[in-house]
Order: sequence, then structure tokens, then C-alpha cells
Amino acid sequence: MNRAMLRAIVLATGLITALIHLVLLNVGMGTIDPLFTLNGLGYLALLAALLLDVPVVSKQQAVVHWAFMGFAAVTILAWVIMGRPYTVLGYITKLDELVLIAALYLHLRAKA
Repeated sequence: MNRAMLRAIVLATGLITALIHLVLLNVGMGTIDPLFTLNGLGYLALLAALLLDVPVVSKQQAVVHWAFMGFAAVTILAWVIMGRPYTVLGYITKLDELVLIAALYLHLRAKA
């Protein structure tokens, strides 16, 4: 798989997870939950840092990749600890986050 395809997968899975946390979970609960909102905003910020040419982090792309993978992993761990009751949407989101982690790792390792 080439870098362009991996970049597209990172974008798609990152946006899916961000939107689930920002929209579906907040609207589904009928209230704004600060943790879900911050999590969704974190995904958007990391996507921007990774995919846009942001001068502050443009030379630190490996760090951004690892931070993004860590953020997704912590999100999964938090769901395991606090996710009861586990829902179908939760499992779908965790699968999406696992694909995101794999795509980020492969994108980091792929030749430019």
C-alpha cells in the first residue's frame, strides 16, 4: 500500500472517529459531554498536525504519528475501562481506531 492510500485511510478513519465523538455521542446522549467533545477535538487537531503543512510540527512528523497512535490507544483503553454498557457503536469506533493506528504506523514506515 502506498503513502497516498495510507494518508487517505488516516484521514477517513480519523474523521469518522472525530465525528462520532463530537456529533453522534453528544447528540445521542442529549447533552454535551466534555470528554467526548475534547476527544473529538483532539482527533481533529492531530489530523491537522499530520496532514496540513503546519510549520510548528512539519519537521516533527514522526512525533506526530506516535502521538496520534498513543492518543487513539488511550481512547481505546479509556473505553475498555469506562465503556459500560458496551454498544455496537462503541465496538465500531474501536475497530475504526485500530485501523487508524495500523494506518498511522504503516504511513510512518512507508517510503516518502
